[in-house]
Amino acid sequence: MDAATFAINFFIALFALIDPVGNVPLYAAATTGATAAQSRLTAVYFALFAFAFLVFFFLTGLALLRFFGISLPAFRIAGGIVLLLMGLEMARGDITKTFSEHDHEAALSTRAYAARRFEMLIVPFGMPLLIGPGAISSAVIYAEEAHKFGVTGEGIGVGVIALVCASIILAFWFAGLISRVLGKVGMVIIVRVLGLILCAMAVQFILTGLGASTVGVVRHDTASPYQGMARPLRLGLPQSATGH
Repeated sequence: MDAATFAINFFIALFALIDPVGNVPLYAAATTGATAAQSRLTAVYFALFAFAFLVFFFLTGLALLRFFGISLPAFRIAGGIVLLLMGLEMARGDITKTFSEHDHEAALSTRAYAARRFEMLIVPFGMPLLIGPGAISSAVIYAEEAHKFGVTGEGIGVGVIALVCASIILAFWFAGLISRVLGKVGMVIIVRVLGLILCAMAVQFILTGLGASTVGVVRHDTASPYQGMARPLRLGLPQSATGH
């Protein structure tokens, strides 16, 4: 693997795991009622948070989790529980109760509003929804690949992380447009549907964590679904067709 291939693979993996585009509706719900400037600055705060954490894990590996004696499966289970609580609140409540700002927040300055939203949503939106076990694992794994290129590899890795975080900003800047198009009723529907999906994601986080930390408790195809769906097509071919 050359440096260019390393950079492309790292970007694709990290972008897919963070999924800034997929999180746009949720971010739109979280900043309903905010001005365009307030929403944009809040997005910058989340992107900076993601950049700082990913660079930390990229440069130091699992040092933070090791310091606290936390395994990745345990981190995944804990993140799943937090997401489950959030998903349940989204699915059962309404947008004003779950996400929208308090009345006095609308009068805050742009910077004060962004700081307030960031403080309230850093968990679970910033972590583990954006920066979850998958993103952390990806940063650590590709850090090992970066070592082959020395300081240049580390610079490329940090640059890739910066590009992914820039994509978070760009994607979230469209959140205001989505919120205006859908309106309050549309956002309530979106948030409730996302709440159900978030609950399913949380359960999957927990199952995957249990599967990685136990033996025979969780089925492999449940802990890691869909990985082998494409294989039966090839395995079902006659031997002469496969060349074996």
